[in-house]
Amino acid sequence: MQVSVLTADDAAVVLAAPLAPNIIHRENSLRWAHRRPETPVAFRRLRRHSTPTMTISPFPLEGGCTCTAVRYRMTTRPLFVHCCHCRWCQRESGSAFALNAMIEADRLQRLQGEVELVLTPSLSGKGQKIARCPHCRVALWSHYAGAGEAVCFVRVGTLDAPDLLPPDIHIFTSSKQPWVQLPPGVPAVPEYYRSADYWPAESLARGKALKAARTATGG
Repeated sequence: MQVSVLTADDAAVVLAAPLAPNIIHRENSLRWAHRRPETPVAFRRLRRHSTPTMTISPFPLEGGCTCTAVRYRMTTRPLFVHCCHCRWCQRESGSAFALNAMIEADRLQRLQGEVELVLTPSLSGKGQKIARCPHCRVALWSHYAGAGEAVCFVRVGTLDAPDLLPPDIHIFTSSKQPWVQLPPGVPAVPEYYRSADYWPAESLARGKALKAARTATGG
Protein backbone atom coordinates (compact mmCIF):
# COMPACT_ATOMS: atom_id res chain seq x y z
CA MET A 1 0.00 0.00 0.00
CA GLN A 2 1.26 3.51 -0.89
CA VAL A 3 0.77 6.07 1.89
CA SER A 4 0.87 9.89 1.71
CA VAL A 5 0.86 12.15 4.80
CA LEU A 6 -0.53 15.69 4.54
CA THR A 7 -0.36 18.22 7.39
CA ALA A 8 -2.73 21.18 7.94
CA ASP A 9 -2.99 23.12 11.22
CA ASP A 10 -1.51 20.31 13.28
CA ALA A 11 -3.94 17.83 11.71
CA ALA A 12 -2.39 14.96 9.76
CA VAL A 13 -4.51 13.29 7.16
CA VAL A 14 -3.34 9.88 6.02
CA LEU A 15 -4.60 8.85 2.63
CA ALA A 16 -4.33 5.38 1.22
CA ALA A 17 -4.13 5.39 -2.57
CA PRO A 18 -4.35 1.99 -4.27
CA LEU A 19 -1.68 1.16 -6.74
CA ALA A 20 -2.65 0.98 -10.39
CA PRO A 21 -2.95 -2.57 -11.75
CA ASN A 22 0.24 -4.00 -13.17
CA ILE A 23 -1.42 -4.78 -16.48
CA ILE A 24 -4.12 -2.44 -17.71
CA HIS A 25 -5.49 -1.37 -21.03
CA ARG A 26 -3.99 1.92 -22.36
CA GLU A 27 -7.37 3.64 -22.42
CA ASN A 28 -8.09 2.70 -18.82
CA SER A 29 -4.56 3.72 -17.80
CA LEU A 30 -5.00 7.22 -19.23
CA ARG A 31 -8.36 7.54 -17.52
CA TRP A 32 -6.74 6.54 -14.21
CA ALA A 33 -3.85 8.97 -14.64
CA HIS A 34 -6.13 11.97 -15.30
CA ARG A 35 -8.65 11.19 -12.59
CA ARG A 36 -9.00 14.13 -10.16
CA PRO A 37 -8.09 13.03 -6.61
CA GLU A 38 -10.68 13.41 -3.90
CA THR A 39 -10.13 16.40 -1.61
CA PRO A 40 -9.37 15.20 1.93
CA VAL A 41 -12.15 15.83 4.47
CA ALA A 42 -9.82 17.77 6.76
CA PHE A 43 -8.91 20.19 3.98
CA ARG A 44 -12.55 20.66 3.01
CA ARG A 45 -13.31 21.62 6.61
CA LEU A 46 -10.36 24.03 6.80
CA ARG A 47 -11.40 25.69 3.54
CA ARG A 48 -15.00 26.05 4.74
CA HIS A 49 -13.99 27.73 8.02
CA SER A 50 -11.04 29.77 6.75
CA THR A 51 -11.01 33.58 6.87
CA PRO A 52 -12.07 35.26 3.59
CA THR A 53 -9.23 36.73 1.54
CA MET A 54 -8.72 40.43 2.31
CA THR A 55 -8.42 43.04 -0.45
CA ILE A 56 -4.82 44.16 -0.89
CA SER A 57 -4.30 47.91 -1.36
CA PRO A 58 -2.37 48.85 -4.53
CA PHE A 59 -0.58 51.65 -2.69
CA PRO A 60 2.06 52.89 -2.76
CA LEU A 61 2.02 53.76 -6.46
CA GLU A 62 5.00 55.07 -8.39
CA GLY A 63 5.30 57.24 -11.46
CA GLY A 64 7.59 59.59 -13.30
CA CYS A 65 8.34 61.60 -16.39
CA THR A 66 9.03 60.29 -19.88
CA CYS A 67 12.83 60.52 -19.71
CA THR A 68 12.78 58.91 -16.21
CA ALA A 69 14.93 61.68 -14.71
CA VAL A 70 12.18 62.32 -12.14
CA ARG A 71 10.51 59.52 -10.21
CA TYR A 72 7.95 59.84 -7.43
CA ARG A 73 5.86 57.68 -5.10
CA MET A 74 2.28 58.21 -3.99
CA THR A 75 2.31 56.60 -0.55
CA THR A 76 -1.45 56.41 0.05
CA ARG A 77 -4.76 56.71 -1.74
CA PRO A 78 -5.38 60.28 -2.93
CA LEU A 79 -8.04 62.51 -1.45
CA PHE A 80 -10.06 62.55 -4.66
CA VAL A 81 -9.52 62.19 -8.41
CA HIS A 82 -10.78 64.94 -10.72
CA CYS A 83 -11.45 64.63 -14.41
CA CYS A 84 -11.57 68.29 -15.44
CA HIS A 85 -13.19 69.32 -18.71
CA CYS A 86 -12.55 73.08 -18.46
CA ARG A 87 -11.07 74.94 -21.43
CA TRP A 88 -7.91 75.70 -19.47
CA CYS A 89 -7.18 72.03 -18.83
CA GLN A 90 -8.01 71.20 -22.43
CA ARG A 91 -5.51 73.78 -23.64
CA GLU A 92 -2.76 72.88 -21.17
CA SER A 93 -3.06 69.13 -21.79
CA GLY A 94 -3.73 69.40 -25.52
CA SER A 95 -6.55 66.93 -24.97
CA ALA A 96 -10.23 66.81 -24.03
CA PHE A 97 -9.65 66.83 -20.26
CA ALA A 98 -7.08 66.57 -17.48
CA LEU A 99 -7.01 63.79 -14.87
CA ASN A 100 -5.62 64.91 -11.52
CA ALA A 101 -5.31 63.02 -8.23
CA MET A 102 -5.35 65.32 -5.20
CA ILE A 103 -3.00 64.26 -2.41
CA GLU A 104 -1.19 65.87 0.51
CA ALA A 105 2.35 66.93 -0.35
CA ASP A 106 3.80 64.90 2.53
CA ARG A 107 2.28 61.77 0.98
CA LEU A 108 4.04 62.34 -2.34
CA GLN A 109 7.69 61.35 -2.18
CA ARG A 110 10.19 62.35 -4.83
CA LEU A 111 12.41 59.33 -5.35
CA GLN A 112 14.91 60.86 -7.74
CA GLY A 113 15.55 64.00 -9.73
CA GLU A 114 14.46 67.59 -9.25
CA VAL A 115 11.37 69.31 -10.59
CA GLU A 116 11.04 72.79 -11.96
CA LEU A 117 8.02 74.77 -10.74
CA VAL A 118 6.59 76.77 -13.64
CA LEU A 119 4.11 79.52 -12.77
CA THR A 120 1.16 79.14 -15.15
CA PRO A 121 -2.05 81.20 -15.44
CA SER A 122 -5.25 79.56 -14.21
CA LEU A 123 -8.99 80.07 -14.49
CA SER A 124 -9.18 81.62 -11.01
CA GLY A 125 -6.66 84.28 -11.97
CA LYS A 126 -4.40 83.26 -9.07
CA GLY A 127 -2.21 80.97 -11.17
CA GLN A 128 -0.83 77.51 -10.52
CA LYS A 129 2.67 76.09 -10.12
CA ILE A 130 3.24 73.13 -12.43
CA ALA A 131 6.03 70.75 -11.41
CA ARG A 132 7.81 69.73 -14.60
CA CYS A 133 10.83 67.62 -15.38
CA PRO A 134 13.57 70.09 -16.33
CA HIS A 135 14.74 67.76 -19.12
CA CYS A 136 11.73 66.33 -20.96
CA ARG A 137 9.35 69.06 -19.64
CA VAL A 138 6.58 66.61 -18.77
CA ALA A 139 4.12 67.98 -16.18
CA LEU A 140 3.98 65.72 -13.12
CA TRP A 141 1.79 67.63 -10.67
CA SER A 142 0.44 71.08 -9.88
CA HIS A 143 -0.01 73.32 -6.85
CA TYR A 144 -3.07 75.54 -7.02
CA ALA A 145 -3.44 78.79 -5.09
CA GLY A 146 -6.26 77.51 -2.89
CA ALA A 147 -4.21 74.91 -1.00
CA GLY A 148 -0.76 76.07 -2.03
CA GLU A 149 2.13 73.63 -2.00
CA ALA A 150 0.48 71.58 0.77
CA VAL A 151 -1.57 69.70 -1.86
CA CYS A 152 -0.38 68.15 -5.11
CA PHE A 153 -2.64 67.61 -8.10
CA VAL A 154 -0.82 64.62 -9.58
CA ARG A 155 -1.22 63.97 -13.30
CA VAL A 156 -2.65 60.46 -13.23
CA GLY A 157 -1.22 59.68 -16.66
CA THR A 158 2.32 59.91 -15.25
CA LEU A 159 1.73 56.95 -12.91
CA ASP A 160 3.16 53.59 -13.93
CA ALA A 161 -0.34 52.13 -13.47
CA PRO A 162 -2.76 54.99 -14.22
CA ASP A 163 -5.67 52.59 -14.66
CA LEU A 164 -5.74 52.17 -10.87
CA LEU A 165 -7.03 55.74 -10.38
CA PRO A 166 -10.17 56.33 -12.44
CA PRO A 167 -12.06 59.61 -11.91
CA ASP A 168 -14.11 60.06 -8.75
CA ILE A 169 -15.91 63.02 -10.34
CA HIS A 170 -16.13 64.89 -13.64
CA ILE A 171 -15.97 68.66 -13.24
CA PHE A 172 -16.64 71.61 -15.57
CA THR A 173 -18.71 69.39 -17.81
CA SER A 174 -20.41 72.51 -19.20
CA SER A 175 -17.39 72.81 -21.52
CA LYS A 176 -17.00 69.07 -22.10
CA GLN A 177 -16.22 68.04 -25.65
CA PRO A 178 -19.47 66.75 -27.19
CA TRP A 179 -17.95 63.46 -28.29
CA VAL A 180 -16.82 62.55 -24.76
CA GLN A 181 -19.28 60.10 -23.19
CA LEU A 182 -19.35 60.22 -19.39
CA PRO A 183 -19.69 56.82 -17.68
CA PRO A 184 -22.86 56.15 -15.71
CA GLY A 185 -22.56 56.04 -11.96
CA VAL A 186 -19.74 58.60 -11.70
CA PRO A 187 -20.68 62.06 -10.35
CA ALA A 188 -20.54 64.92 -12.84
CA VAL A 189 -21.04 68.64 -12.21
CA PRO A 190 -21.28 71.61 -14.63
CA GLU A 191 -18.50 73.51 -12.84
CA TYR A 192 -16.93 72.89 -9.40
CA TYR A 193 -18.44 71.31 -6.25
CA ARG A 194 -18.38 71.22 -2.45
CA SER A 195 -16.09 68.51 -1.09
CA ALA A 196 -18.59 67.80 1.71
CA ASP A 197 -21.08 66.65 -0.94
CA TYR A 198 -18.85 64.09 -2.66
CA TRP A 199 -15.69 63.19 -0.73
CA PRO A 200 -15.63 59.99 1.35
CA ALA A 201 -15.40 60.33 5.12
CA GLU A 202 -11.71 59.45 5.24
CA SER A 203 -10.82 62.15 2.72
CA LEU A 204 -12.92 64.72 4.56
CA ALA A 205 -11.07 63.91 7.78
CA ARG A 206 -7.71 64.22 6.04
CA GLY A 207 -8.78 67.50 4.48
CA LYS A 208 -9.84 68.83 7.87
CA ALA A 209 -6.48 67.84 9.40
CA LEU A 210 -4.66 69.48 6.52
CA LYS A 211 -6.59 72.72 6.97
CA ALA A 212 -5.90 72.71 10.72
CA ALA A 213 -2.18 72.21 10.12
CA ARG A 214 -2.06 75.07 7.62
CA THR A 215 -3.92 77.34 10.03
CA ALA A 216 -1.50 76.47 12.84
CA THR A 217 1.50 77.34 10.70
CA GLY A 218 -0.09 80.41 9.18
CA GLY A 219 -0.26 78.79 5.73
